Amino acid sequence: MKRGFYTIIAAQFFSSLADNALLIAAIALLIEMHAPAWMTPLLKLFFTISYVMLAPFVGAFADSFRKGRVMLVTNAVKIVGCLLMFMSVHPLLAYGVVGFGAAAYSPAKYGILTELLPPEKLVAANGWIEGATVGSIVLGTLVGGALIHPDVAAWLLSIDLPGMGDLRIHTPAEAAIGVIACIYFIAGVLNLWIVDTGARYKAQERNPLRLIAGFARANVMLWSDRLGQISLSVTTLFWGAGATLQFIVLDWAREALDMTLDKAAVLQGIVAVGIAIGAVAAARYVPLRRSLRILPVGVAMGVVVPLMTLVETTAFAVPLLVLVGLLAGFFVVPMNALLQHRGHVLLSAGHSIAVQNFNENLNILLMLALYAWLIGSDLSVNTVICMFGGFVAVMMIVVILVHARNQRRFDSESLIGQHKPENP
Repeated sequence: MKRGFYTIIAAQFFSSLADNALLIAAIALLIEMHAPAWMTPLLKLFFTISYVMLAPFVGAFADSFRKGRVMLVTNAVKIVGCLLMFMSVHPLLAYGVVGFGAAAYSPAKYGILTELLPPEKLVAANGWIEGATVGSIVLGTLVGGALIHPDVAAWLLSIDLPGMGDLRIHTPAEAAIGVIACIYFIAGVLNLWIVDTGARYKAQERNPLRLIAGFARANVMLWSDRLGQISLSVTTLFWGAGATLQFIVLDWAREALDMTLDKAAVLQGIVAVGIAIGAVAAARYVPLRRSLRILPVGVAMGVVVPLMTLVETTAFAVPLLVLVGLLAGFFVVPMNALLQHRGHVLLSAGHSIAVQNFNENLNILLMLALYAWLIGSDLSVNTVICMFGGFVAVMMIVVILVHARNQRRFDSESLIGQHKPENP
């Protein structure tokens, strides 16, 4: 890998770590405000909806400047979101601003990979990115929990820094948010060191209506492409399923394993560890040209998930959840790399990632809404788990059949690694 790649990894790690730590701190802030319980899950909604609402615009923004500069600016937006929590702005709105920054950060973060690295390096690069992201999720959750611990919070509140008197920092949650803003600042400093890849794009459209129309065309183009539709289907399914699985694991651990919420949250980290292992394995053993050969692994994940209903002890739960995560990480990393490569060929680095973010996060919202409806319908967690696993397996089989049909009509796999769009 080129040296500049590891600077990107470091910047992504610290920015994502702060995102996940801030979620814990924002939840603590809601509790301190005595906000109703139903507001807590809305934090994720306000954060995620930015990806969907801003998708037509962030691609053009990411391609208008050097990617390192875009990452710097959007990281600054996240810091503003932190500061808003000190200024009597409701945590939901403030966290939504952080989501705004994250939505604009993502096309630059992934887009720079296609500018910096050749296609054959993209699977390995995505393995690094996903591994760093998963690590930041686990560590960020732990950091957020540690920062709001009474002893740590008391020490933080006892620190009197010059120039900080104008900020309202009086509670453990506010002290935690102040530290998290510093983590964002570290990510911003790293952004300054990201290399200029030399990639330049034509002047981007600024008219909002034309941007929306152009984004719609980009969606159609990527979904119509024989490689784009397969990779986009898989990544969209994965991220929607992954977000739902987070809540499934919490409910299952509480009902099947009689765990409290804090212990159940550890099992989420176990799944994340499995994803990291799978991501590293994919980066090591799956070249981009063979990325479509791992589609059956997605079916296997769907088949393995219902085995959770047979588990009654933590000793069996841990290896099973690691296996689920491993399968997920192993099949999504090559698909993510293929989608980035094909999107870069058909569109541009920023626009293709914006399309990807829109579809993936829209599916997250839809699948979370469906999960909430199923639980609200008094279905048991075990029933929902079986339905979830069956849905994933069936959808992956459909993707495999569509790809096989595409291959019979034209050898779409021959397009992998090419730098010019193909219109067979």
